Amino acid sequence: MGKSSMQYAAALFVAAMIPLTACTRTRHFELSRFVSPETCAGCHGDIYDQWKGSMHSLSHGDPIYLKVALNDLKGLTDPDEIKEAELCVKCHTPVGFVSGLPVKTSDHVKEIPELAQKGVQCDFCHSTTGAGKIYNADLRLDPGMGEDNPGTKRGPRRDSVSDYHETAYSKFHTQSEICGACHDVRHVVFGTKLETSYEEWKASPYPSKGIPCQGCHMYQRPGVAATGSTERPSNPGESASGGPEREHVHTHYFAGGNSLVPALSGSSIHAGLAEERLKNAATLSIDGSAEGGAIRVTVKNTGAGHSIPTGLAHVRQVWLEVKVTGEGGKTLLHSGKIEKTGALDPSSVVYHVVFGDGKGNPVYNVAKAREILKDRRIEAMKSLSESYKLPDGSKGPFTVEAKLWYRLAPQELIDAVAGKGAITIPSVLMASDRVTIKP
Repeated sequence: MGKSSMQYAAALFVAAMIPLTACTRTRHFELSRFVSPETCAGCHGDIYDQWKGSMHSLSHGDPIYLKVALNDLKGLTDPDEIKEAELCVKCHTPVGFVSGLPVKTSDHVKEIPELAQKGVQCDFCHSTTGAGKIYNADLRLDPGMGEDNPGTKRGPRRDSVSDYHETAYSKFHTQSEICGACHDVRHVVFGTKLETSYEEWKASPYPSKGIPCQGCHMYQRPGVAATGSTERPSNPGESASGGPEREHVHTHYFAGGNSLVPALSGSSIHAGLAEERLKNAATLSIDGSAEGGAIRVTVKNTGAGHSIPTGLAHVRQVWLEVKVTGEGGKTLLHSGKIEKTGALDPSSVVYHVVFGDGKGNPVYNVAKAREILKDRRIEAMKSLSESYKLPDGSKGPFTVEAKLWYRLAPQELIDAVAGKGAITIPSVLMASDRVTIKP
């Protein structure tokens, strides 16, 4: 065995022994061991184009993430809170995290090497061999030795061949756990569950149906929403240029509910895919009886393999707008309006999570989240119903309009961290219903 082969073998042994834990700040790998996404594009051009503009590719430079994460560090004095606030980089800048830069969230962007700024990138995911805990990016990595000796890339195929790198089948890449490792997050000190997308999926009917995260999020492409409420047809084609025709090539758009950040980056395709996903996630129905002088509205999660909303659900806003008009078009009830300030009116029914500081006080800053005060969301394939009391003496006929809206974050929060008017958070209509109730 030559010297370089011996070094590589030793590196593989070390890599297999060292997981990417949430708290460790020690450099595990030299940055030079990772291959740039542009190199991967040489053979996987279509997949690269799908990834480019996705939230994976934008995870490091997402302007909302950067502004909120840095704002969350302001005024913190508790070392346990600071420890959590500084570790957003472990998922948002993963190649930088394992190679030592950025050391923490507050590091200046100019200090971070260009390769590390490319977000959740090809070589990071395809160098993973497994995970310890399925949260806080506890992934095990086995990268090669760089562009000239890229090592083994892992994926869902048993027969893949490459002239550039070694290939290996990885069951892990076919399972939800590879997604859950980053998409479940717990406070690094307090243990508070900050994001639970994987846990929500695992508790849903989808595992028994054989549908992992990839079964929706890596089937979607323009014209194919690929949710639990739609068809999810295979995507035939080539995984690499000149490769064999495959029955299904996993797409790499990775669309979730974020249409704003891709749009800000100039990717209308990714923005559109996010909106299509939202519009096929839930249904809305109005009970037409007005029994007891109340209007009943039911929301059903028909398309998401997790709760609605998911991710940072204390920031995401999913809410009902319900408007009831009577004779002559008189408004009898209107809940869920967006006020001139951009905030939702106080009567709004909002599906979200509320974190607390350990003393019962709500907090937005996840670094301070010692408890969960409220978690009212629509679980996968389940429903929630809301009742709206009509004013006493109301006489029909009534026209009832109900709309389910999604917003990435409260406008007042973004105004506070980015400056009023700097970023306008769009609202996406997820579902609606309208009925006329006669006396």
